[in-house]
Amino acid sequence: MNWMNTYKVWKNFSELQQELKQELRQMTEWQLKDAFDTQLAFGIGGMRGELGPGPNRMNIYTVRKVTKGLAKYIEKQGTDAKRKGVVIAYDSRHHSQEFAREAAKTLGVHNIQTYVFEEMRPTPELSFAVRYLYAYVGIMITASHNPASYNGYKVYGQDGAQLPPAAADEIVSYMSDIENELHIQVQEEQVLLKENLLSYIGENLDQVYVDYVKSLQQQAEFPEKEKLQVVYTPLHGTGSKIVPQVLREFGFRDITMVTEQASPDPNFSTVASPNPEDSEAFQMVIQYGKRTGAELLLATDPDADRLGIAVKDYVEEYRLLTGNQVGALLLDYLLTQKQKKGDLESNSVMLKTIVTSELGSAIAEEFGVKTVNTLTGFKYIAEKIQEYNKKETYTFQFGYEESYGYLIGDFVRDKDAVQAASMIAEAAAYYKSIGSSLYERLMILFEKYGYYQEALSFITMKGQEGINEINNILIDLRTNLPLEFGGVSVTKVEDSQSRERIYVLEEKYETIHLPKSNVIKYYLKDGSWVAVRPLGTEPKIKFYFGVTSSSMEESKRRIKKLEQHVFDRVNTRTKIKK
Repeated sequence: MNWMNTYKVWKNFSELQQELKQELRQMTEWQLKDAFDTQLAFGIGGMRGELGPGPNRMNIYTVRKVTKGLAKYIEKQGTDAKRKGVVIAYDSRHHSQEFAREAAKTLGVHNIQTYVFEEMRPTPELSFAVRYLYAYVGIMITASHNPASYNGYKVYGQDGAQLPPAAADEIVSYMSDIENELHIQVQEEQVLLKENLLSYIGENLDQVYVDYVKSLQQQAEFPEKEKLQVVYTPLHGTGSKIVPQVLREFGFRDITMVTEQASPDPNFSTVASPNPEDSEAFQMVIQYGKRTGAELLLATDPDADRLGIAVKDYVEEYRLLTGNQVGALLLDYLLTQKQKKGDLESNSVMLKTIVTSELGSAIAEEFGVKTVNTLTGFKYIAEKIQEYNKKETYTFQFGYEESYGYLIGDFVRDKDAVQAASMIAEAAAYYKSIGSSLYERLMILFEKYGYYQEALSFITMKGQEGINEINNILIDLRTNLPLEFGGVSVTKVEDSQSRERIYVLEEKYETIHLPKSNVIKYYLKDGSWVAVRPLGTEPKIKFYFGVTSSSMEESKRRIKKLEQHVFDRVNTRTKIKK
C-alpha cells in the first residue's frame, strides 16, 4: 500500500479523533507523504516522533499498535507475566496522560494488570517502580528533551532497564502482524477499574523512592547543607515536586524554584528547548541566581532523567558545566568519600559510554576502580550492572554518559537526575565547608589529570533522503578509512558494526566485545578521538570529539581544529553542509 492509499484509509475512518481529522485537512502534500509513507520505528530506545495523524506520527493509534505488540510479547511469557503486569508513567507533554491511559486500555483487552501513575512522574521513578513492584514491564510516555511537538514511548523490562534488542525485535514482529492500527480494540477504563486490572499509584511510591535516594548520602549532616543556596528549574517537567523534596530530605533548606518554569507546560513556553544541555535553557535560572546569589543552579529535563548545572567561577560568574565535567565531579566526590569511610570495595567498577570523556577513567584509575566502556545509551550501562550483580564479579559505583545522564544507586536502571541533583548539591556543600567550590575542584582535577575537552556536533536531515545521506556518510567513513585528521595520524579504529578494532599502523585486527551497533570511533596519535553515530530515534548523525593537553587553551585549540578537519572531510566527500 503506497502512502496515498494509507492516507485515504485514515481520512475515511469515521471514528478518527476530531483533532486528527482537522490536522489532516491542514497538512501539505509533503507533510502528508512524510506522515503516511512509513511507520514510526520501534527499537531498544522505544519510539519517538512528532505528534499528528498518520503511522509515522505519535497519536493514540500508533500508541495502541506498539502496546498491542507489547501485549502479545507479555502473553507469550505466560500467566505470571500478565499478573505481574505493567507500570505506566508519563511526563508533561501534549497527550502524555492520554497515551498512558490508551496503553492501559489496550493491555486490558489482554487481561494484563496495569499500574498507572495518577500524575506525571520522572523516568527514573518509573524504572524504580518496575523493580519495586516486581512488574514485568514498564512504559514511559515521554520524548525526553525533544521539542514540544514530539512525544514518545519507552519500554522497560523486569530489571528496570530499557528492553534488550531481542525483546524489542519480538515486539516489532508482533506489530508487523497488525494490518490496521485504526481498528485495535481497547477496553473502557471503568471496566478495567471494576475488574481490578487497572490500579492508580502515586504518593506512597514517591516516598519509598525518595527514601532510597536519601540512602545515597555520603555525609548526612553538616551545617553547610542548610547554608548552600540552590536555584532549581524543572523546565516545566516532572521534576517539580520530587527534586525539591529529595533536596530537603538531604538537609538543604535554601532552595529557590524558578516560578515561571515550575508548572507543567507542554509547550515549554519559557524556553526555546527544554534541554539542560542547551545554554538557552539556563537563561531564566541564571537570572534567579544573580538575584539570590545562589552558589548552585540546577535544571532537569521534562522527564527528569538528565541534569544540567551551573556554578560560580573565580570571578563570581556562572559557568555551565558539561555532562562530562559533572560526571567527573560526581565520580571524584563519591570515590573520595567512600575511600575515607572504607566503603570502597576492591572490585569496584565505573561504567561509561564510549563517547564519554576519558577524565572519568583517569579518576577511577587513581582510586583503583575499574572502568568499563559501553555503547552509547544508558540501557547498556544497566545491562552491565545486571550482569555484574548476577555474577558478583564487580561492585557498581557509578555510571554516566556525556549527555547529562548519571546513576549512583542501582535501584534505578536508567539515568537519574533526582539522584544526581541531590549528590552534586551535597558535593557543593562539602567543598563549601572546606573553603572551596565545585568549580575550584574541577580546576584541581584538570591540573592533576589533564585538561580534557570534549565537543559534540550533528547533522539533521529529515525524510528518506536524509536517511540515505546519513548512510552515505557512514559508508564513506568505513570504505575510505581516514588515515589522518588535520595532519594527525589515526592509530586505531573501532567499528562496532563489524565489531572490529583496527590498529592502522600495525595492520592488526581484534574483536570488540560490545554488542553490534552502527558506531565508528577513531583514535589519533596525540590522544584525541572522534566518534560518529546515527541516532535511531531521530534523523540525525552525531560527531563526538575528545582531546587532552597540559592547558585549557591548548585543548580548546586542538578540539576546534579537529572538528574543522572532520567536517571538511565529510563536506568534501558527501557534499553535505553542516
